[in-house]
Amino acid sequence: MNALTLVFAALCIFAIGYRFYGLFFTQKVLGASEARLTPAVKMADGHDYVKTDKYVLFGHHFAAIAAAGPLLGPVLAAQFGYMPGALWILVGCVMAGCVHDTVVLFASVRHKGRSLAYIATQEIDKHTGRVAGVAVLFILVLTLAGLSIAVVNAMHDSAWGTFTVFATIPIALIMGVYLHKWRDGDVLGASLIGVGLLAVAILIGPHVAASPTWGPLFTMPRPAIALTLPIYGFVASVLPVWLLLCPRDYLSTYLKIGTIAMLAIGIFWVHPDLQMPALTKFAHGGGPIIPGAVFPFLFITIACGALSGFHAIIGTGTTPKMLDNERNLLFVGFGAMLMEGFVAIMALIAACVLMPADYFAINTKPEVFATLGMTTVDLARLSQAVGENITGRPGGAVSLAVGMAHIFSSVPIMSHLMDYWYHFAIMFEAVFILTAVDTGTRVGRFFLQEMIGQVIPKFQEKHWMPGILSTSAIFTFMWGYLVYTGDISTIWPLFGMSNQLLAAVGLLIGTTMIIRMGKARYAWMTAVPGLAMVVITVWAGYLQIVNNYLPKGLYLLATLAVIVLVLIAIVIVGTLRRWMSLLAIKGTVPDTYGEPVLEVVPE
Repeated sequence: MNALTLVFAALCIFAIGYRFYGLFFTQKVLGASEARLTPAVKMADGHDYVKTDKYVLFGHHFAAIAAAGPLLGPVLAAQFGYMPGALWILVGCVMAGCVHDTVVLFASVRHKGRSLAYIATQEIDKHTGRVAGVAVLFILVLTLAGLSIAVVNAMHDSAWGTFTVFATIPIALIMGVYLHKWRDGDVLGASLIGVGLLAVAILIGPHVAASPTWGPLFTMPRPAIALTLPIYGFVASVLPVWLLLCPRDYLSTYLKIGTIAMLAIGIFWVHPDLQMPALTKFAHGGGPIIPGAVFPFLFITIACGALSGFHAIIGTGTTPKMLDNERNLLFVGFGAMLMEGFVAIMALIAACVLMPADYFAINTKPEVFATLGMTTVDLARLSQAVGENITGRPGGAVSLAVGMAHIFSSVPIMSHLMDYWYHFAIMFEAVFILTAVDTGTRVGRFFLQEMIGQVIPKFQEKHWMPGILSTSAIFTFMWGYLVYTGDISTIWPLFGMSNQLLAAVGLLIGTTMIIRMGKARYAWMTAVPGLAMVVITVWAGYLQIVNNYLPKGLYLLATLAVIVLVLIAIVIVGTLRRWMSLLAIKGTVPDTYGEPVLEVVPE
């Protein structure tokens, strides 16, 4: 099949999904209303609760949710062929991912921008909320450590990538000060400044790397990068959100969306064929990259591109504290997820335009590839063109960069620039992932403040700097230590399972809120994907433990997997109980805005 067909299908399905399904869900089901003041307006403090332009907030939210998942997951899932991944992204993104992201953002906005765990205590019960808090914190630490290791692997000993990524920090500070101090609200001016400076940084990146003076300064070894990332995460989590975090994420969005748009244009220009078959012989299991069968392992491999629990953490973290109006739930929540789904489609295409043997040679160790009985086709030429040895580089990042560079260099005027595009793609991946790390760290600080505040109320005060600094330091150390030691690299498969279970929890909590609002007839829109993911992901987790962890003696991973399953099971049982009690209520009562609900939850 031609790649252009897949791009066209994605654009059509996503546009229809946004215009009809998304609009119906936000207006009819959730009842988003301009009359209700959002927390960014009611609780404005200039630090965390900041009313933000919807385009800037879209950029921040998209940058925060779009991490490694939509880039690497589809690349790894290409092992099964292009069809399973494409179907899950196209259908799952609209019917599950967009609905999930929108409902959790809505729930947090209605609960003063509070966390998913707090929402669970209010909508379900306090015991379930506490368990949900522990589960979310556990998953968030694993997530940030795993994402950070991906950044370390992409940036270490790469002066070009490190310089460009570091340059986004002072550029973001300039944008933040300009937007909030020099020219308040001038989004266009800040955008022009930021994009212009970013373009300069990208263009001079190769020259900085080649400089005998500057090159060594930015050629940082793995341990140095592993120390620098937690320091950056700490700083981004304590500074006012408008100063560094939001403008940097907004700036990164231009690079992300711009690169994906260029890739789409390249596909339109080159219209390459997908070399990977629709289904490979590994669809039934036994693959060298993902050991399980396409069902159920596809659904925990492609996470963020179709559905992701990490989005619930962002959607109940920074974003609800900056949403200016409930009517923008569709644009920010639903729209950003659709954009991420399109990124996932682009990543799948970039992997599938490679010859299958070359794809497997890049994504498996040489001794494993030798057992597959395949002969590479273009691998030697590709290695020479990018100036790197790309054989035996598993993880998805290198094959994605090679695929992107292959498409870009197929445009006639860029045929000699494949090495440039390869290194640009590696840098692009690092920037893509890092924006989720800084936002995730800030959200982790919120979580710790809430949890410790239940014992020491002083920590609940949003402006108490000792609480902010101490919780930021503790949380940063938790994931930073794992990054520095590197132990988390072996737990990445566990993240895929726990991430999707968290997504299921977000959908089920959202379902609870929809039922309580007296709209049980629409509850299937969140309940069906939520319950489906519970069954699929628990099954995948069981197979991981029985067929992978225990036979290989990975008892720590098996124990962690069991802990995650038990924690999430407790939350799900509490949620189902709450459903039954709500559905037993016959009458309604008015909420503070006079709307009929089954039961009023205190604000």
